[in-house]
Amino acid sequence: MADYSPMMKQYFEVKEKYPNTLLFFRLGDFYEMFFNDAKIASRELELTLTGRDCGQEERAPMCGVPFHSAETYIARLVAKGYKVAICEQMEDPALAKGIVKRSVIRVITPGTVMESSMLDEAKNNYIASAYYQGDKVGICFADISTGELEATTLTAEKGESLSRAVIDALSRFTPREILINPEFTDLTDVAKFISDKLSASLECMDFAVYEPLHAEETVKAQFHPEVLERSDVLNFPEITAALSALLEYLSRTQITGLERMEEIRIYSQAKTMRLDLNTRRNLELLETMRSKERRGSLLWVLDKTKTAMGKRLIRTWLEQPLLSPAGITLRQNAVEELFENRPLLDDVTEALTGIFDLERIMTRVVYGSVNGKDLRALWSALTRLPQLKALSATFKATMLRDIDSRMDVLSDICELIDRAVVEEPPHTIREGGIIREGFNAELDEVKSDMTNGKQLIAELEAREREATGIPKLRVGYNRVFGYYLEVSNAFKDKTPEHYVRKQTLANGERYITQELKELENRILGAHDRSIALEGKLFEEVRRTIAGQLTRVQETAKAIAELDVLASFAAVSVRNDYTRPTITANGRLYLKDSRHPVVEALLTGSTPFVPNDLEMDPNQNRVSIITGPNMAGKSTYMRQVAVIVIMAQIGCFVPASAAEIGIVDGIYTRVGASDDLAAGQSTFMVEMAEVAEILKSATKDSLLILDEIGRGTSTFDGMSIARAVIEYVHDKKLCGAKTLFATHYHELTELEDLLPGVQNFSIAVKKRGDDITFLRRIVRGGADDSFGIEVAKLAGVPDKVVRRAKEVLKSLESGEMVKKPKNAVKVQQEEPIQLTMLTKDTEVLNRLKSLDVNTLTPIESMNILFELANMLK
Repeated sequence: MADYSPMMKQYFEVKEKYPNTLLFFRLGDFYEMFFNDAKIASRELELTLTGRDCGQEERAPMCGVPFHSAETYIARLVAKGYKVAICEQMEDPALAKGIVKRSVIRVITPGTVMESSMLDEAKNNYIASAYYQGDKVGICFADISTGELEATTLTAEKGESLSRAVIDALSRFTPREILINPEFTDLTDVAKFISDKLSASLECMDFAVYEPLHAEETVKAQFHPEVLERSDVLNFPEITAALSALLEYLSRTQITGLERMEEIRIYSQAKTMRLDLNTRRNLELLETMRSKERRGSLLWVLDKTKTAMGKRLIRTWLEQPLLSPAGITLRQNAVEELFENRPLLDDVTEALTGIFDLERIMTRVVYGSVNGKDLRALWSALTRLPQLKALSATFKATMLRDIDSRMDVLSDICELIDRAVVEEPPHTIREGGIIREGFNAELDEVKSDMTNGKQLIAELEAREREATGIPKLRVGYNRVFGYYLEVSNAFKDKTPEHYVRKQTLANGERYITQELKELENRILGAHDRSIALEGKLFEEVRRTIAGQLTRVQETAKAIAELDVLASFAAVSVRNDYTRPTITANGRLYLKDSRHPVVEALLTGSTPFVPNDLEMDPNQNRVSIITGPNMAGKSTYMRQVAVIVIMAQIGCFVPASAAEIGIVDGIYTRVGASDDLAAGQSTFMVEMAEVAEILKSATKDSLLILDEIGRGTSTFDGMSIARAVIEYVHDKKLCGAKTLFATHYHELTELEDLLPGVQNFSIAVKKRGDDITFLRRIVRGGADDSFGIEVAKLAGVPDKVVRRAKEVLKSLESGEMVKKPKNAVKVQQEEPIQLTMLTKDTEVLNRLKSLDVNTLTPIESMNILFELANMLK
């Protein structure tokens, strides 16, 4: 270290404090990286790797990025999972004595991003903290870009594992970064889920942050006593420990701005519908299963929000349907008022348009990273609030009235920004020109010196000529002496005593005066003073606005709720949705129901065929649905589940009439793909999912089970399917309302054996060999699977279809399947063995070399294809 240059020694001192980060070290107009950091950044960002003298024989590897475009590069590194420490110059290099002071002002990690350019405005960016002890996990989720903070205690419920509860929570919030205690790694299933599905970075925290007294003091220091009392967080030791780790981590990485986390919500999973990872994926709530696109999801249909806050909130509501009839009814009443009053709905939608992201702008205000353009965006949003407030004053529904009471027009903040910040501010304060003229008299005077310097010099020159009587006295300037008064030799005897001689020339003298030096300081230092004063004034404005965080945050939440309710109303108007009746009797009744997403995707004149449904905890508990593939069984079952979710988030539903008895959880088993990476077959995945469903479902749950048992042999599959139906039907064991689609027609006999089981099928119209799916669900089991007809529709060659019918006819009659008519007859006298032709010998040798016990299905198919080609 002794041989390194002073600047490089400073670099190493900072780097030592932030070892697991890429250090962006500010040097002038660039952030530079050195040594291994430079090599990583060069590789990941495709930057040229150069070198810099560092006091050693070999130059230090180096690469850098311009400070004004650093966000783009940081975003790419953070997206790849890296942590970036920003080390800034803490003083003006021109004024610094020796090495410029530098310090890390912030560490940007995947879970602590707050820059709008790095975030999706429609999604929260969560960081999670989990503390595992005994049979409980305390877990909290924070989005520091909005200030949201939620926490809960997870336990194993009704036969499910603790790991499953943690996985469900993580999959709902999908955090980018997770803080854990050392014991958390014992939950191996969770660790595997995080690495395989979430791709979140893990940080194992020290034991010390979880020590009970330390954790309690950390939480007390962060939150106001009223917040602690209201949330009762200190009575949840697991949550307190998890919170302590989170706050310690944020304090270490964010340095300042922790006051943004001023509220905490302790939530209970018992208050919202249970939607596990498989259900959210199978029902395509937020994205499609195959392409992971938003288009084709339920969110795509329902989200007509106008603000970023609303877009985030509608996702939250969609993933957390309510279980309280009263809470659902409050939302429904609000939606209905907007639904019935179209002019009001249009006006509200118009007023919401153009309101920028108040939550994330306020976060940058509190953390001190806000710029003039951010404040102008905040001003623009606030100018729309009076119009919105005027409309909200007319609301009558209870929830809308509550929104009105929480909405503040924030006119003082709006007026302050407009007075202080110019309409087109520069990107950074250092550029100057950010504070509006007239806001501060001292700044106006300094700026006047900047713009009127020549005039001030000319005025002084005129005054001095008049005072001294020297007609050719002039004011000059050079870089050595600055401003001076020049008098020719002919008039030097007239110079006043207060003139101080500075330089003697061949034809005259140069002088300075106290007034001239003061004026010089004003003019030459005006720019620097202006920048410094603007920075001070901007900081005062920022602190004033930051002090109003609670008011702005409350208003932002009210706007978000109104935005989502207006979106529900707009979608319901556009798509002819109906307000469902919410009950607690467990009955599900749908008249002319449609699948909202499939309906929205239909093009042309093709109408969606509506269907009815009636289920209850007694006589209509289990519906066995038979019928061919492609006929609409899966769509029908999914639409029932989706409609229940829509109803319990407060939205109207696609049906002519609907009654929804509160469903506490929806569990789906719809399709599967081989989990080869985990060494699990389709059937194993299917059975694992069924096992979780049977452990978790209650009598108030809704089960969507599609083709249970198809991944194994016919008799095994049918046996498993029947056993599952008998289990979920039994009120003592489960008793959940169940939609069960199957190809096993033998299961239809359960209608006569088990009370509460009913058969349904897809109506099919058949003319000769042609069939038409009517998409109608009708009572009774299907009398034919129509598998061969479906094969024909799919384009299977006619020859294969005809042969399939011959085989089916033989099987149904119990006869031995005959050889095809055009099969080549084998002569009786020919030996039944392979002839010794060259090709046959090659095939025989190839077969002898195979170990069939080690072949995978795909390898078998490839070898069969190879052998067939050899024989041709």
